[in-house]
Amino acid sequence: MNRVILIGNLTRDPELKYTPAGTAVCTFGVATNRSWTTADGATKEEVQYHRIVAWQKLAELCGKLLTKGRKVFLEGRLTYRSYTAKDGQQRSITEIVLDDFIVFGDGKKVMEGTTETAKPETTKEKTEEKVEEPATPQAEENVNPDDIPF
Repeated sequence: MNRVILIGNLTRDPELKYTPAGTAVCTFGVATNRSWTTADGATKEEVQYHRIVAWQKLAELCGKLLTKGRKVFLEGRLTYRSYTAKDGQQRSITEIVLDDFIVFGDGKKVMEGTTETAKPETTKEKTEEKVEEPATPQAEENVNPDDIPF
């Protein structure tokens, strides 16, 4: 199974382009952070940068909803490809092909000059720009912080 799940911040605004056949393709970067404590008590941090590619309707949604610095939850699959650069060198690249994403807001969202309360936005590639609400956790749930995977 080839499945990638990330929670991170966009490192740049999405770049929306169209192929000669008219298919939308959007690329952007996401940074994920990891911190841990070493045996001697020092805190270490590590940042990983990921290249994300979205196609078709999902690409157009990324171009509309995502901006640099926004926190996002992504699901997709890893792909590897090679190409010849302008200098004649063979290059390899690893990308995540996006299947689904949720945008986490800062509480407010500005859209066409109006301010409205932002809710997490969920998209599904195979739907017509359908926005779904995430499941709300039950108030009586007790979550142990050690059980959270991130």
